Amino acid sequence: MSEIQQDHEDFIGSITSATEAIPYLNKIKDPNYVWNIYSVLGRNYYYTYDYPTAISYYSKAFILNTDRINKLEAKNNIAAIYIKQHEYNKALQLFLSISNERVVQQNPIYYSKTLDYIGICYLKLKNPKALDFFKKSIQIKSKVKYIDGLGKTYYNLVEYYDNNKPLSMMYAKLSYENYTLSGNTDDRLLALKFIIENTSSATESKEKSLLYIKVVDSIYEVRQKAKNQFAKMKYDSKTEKEENLKLKAQKIKNELQLEKQKSKNIISYIIIIIALGLIVLVYFYLTARTNRQKIEATYRSETRISKKLHDELANDVYHTLVFAENRNLSIGENRSHLLKKLDDIYSRTRDVSKENNSVFSNQNFAISLKEMISGFNTSSLNLLINGLNEVSWYQLDKTKKTSVYRAIQELLVNMKKHSDATLVAITFKEINNSIVINYTDNGKGIDSNKMVLKNGLHNIENQIHAIKGEVEIHSESGKGFKVLIKFPVS
Repeated sequence: MSEIQQDHEDFIGSITSATEAIPYLNKIKDPNYVWNIYSVLGRNYYYTYDYPTAISYYSKAFILNTDRINKLEAKNNIAAIYIKQHEYNKALQLFLSISNERVVQQNPIYYSKTLDYIGICYLKLKNPKALDFFKKSIQIKSKVKYIDGLGKTYYNLVEYYDNNKPLSMMYAKLSYENYTLSGNTDDRLLALKFIIENTSSATESKEKSLLYIKVVDSIYEVRQKAKNQFAKMKYDSKTEKEENLKLKAQKIKNELQLEKQKSKNIISYIIIIIALGLIVLVYFYLTARTNRQKIEATYRSETRISKKLHDELANDVYHTLVFAENRNLSIGENRSHLLKKLDDIYSRTRDVSKENNSVFSNQNFAISLKEMISGFNTSSLNLLINGLNEVSWYQLDKTKKTSVYRAIQELLVNMKKHSDATLVAITFKEINNSIVINYTDNGKGIDSNKMVLKNGLHNIENQIHAIKGEVEIHSESGKGFKVLIKFPVS
């Protein structure tokens, strides 16, 4: 609507219509549509001589993520306004940069228009280079038969030859002829006005003046009719919408009244049916929920017990077996330690249903951890521990200590079962409020491309992820096994 009004030079009406579209711009995904609205508003403010506002809208159009042609057009329009504001140097720099664009040079009409603007800037700056640009523009426009553009360039030459009346009048008549052929009424009047003011023939002056008045009256009448037509169309459209809304509202109201009347006749039956249906549904729902809860409770209990048996007892049992295999049980201290381990396993087996069973306290964690690791040391395996006592274990809560203990125990059990390692190194470090544990062995390793996280490695990951930590596993077949464990202290 705004573009149509602008074409009929109803610029104020066009501004009003375009402004109504602005609240919807943030919902438009294609920036080219937004560019179009800003450009329409820019042209309207340009034609109503509000140049700062026009530049503002063209600048908004320029920064949008649109195609190169749209950006250059916005830039061209800003430069044209600079000419109106007599800032010819600023305009010249913009037009020169536009003229160097390949996409502009490939379009004869765009390129010739740009040459015209450069010529105007040089003309206003009293630089004789202007003539060369006007001539080149005429050459291009004549070749592509751009009649309206020729009218503009000829009129620029009228101003260029301001001190040469014969040449100035010749180009004014050429401009008038081309504007007449192209149907450009406004610029035709401009050329006609110059001819009237500068003709030496009284007869010609009178003839042209009458023609000028006739054309002006005709233009005013056409534009006023268009303006009135659009105003009536908008008013009729608004009135029609309001009437349609009223009719729809009345129709809906009547339908609601009819439905309400029907509902009163059967409402008691519906209530009874719904009540009975609800009773049946509630009964079946409660029965099903109770059964489901029983099944879920049993499943959770079995899962928890199974996991606890594996995580907390299976490894301890294996650790105890290793201890029994590699220690001389005839020695009283070893025998006592074995009995203590068995008693501990028995006690925790009996209390396996308890959720928070801990096998160590803040005071003896490092000792317990070192003792557990050392239990895997044999005559054929050299096990190195570094930095264990330098970590602030007292800052860790019970859950993190348990997770660390179980993860390291799982690594050592897996090593014992699968790796055939002869050297194991475990390093502990505390860095930037995080504890880092490096495990390395020289066993047969695993092909990382074929690695599958079985129960043991999967449990290690679960233990460490549960305390918001990270696990990195590095291994190659025949090149040992490395694990990096990192988790926050707090």
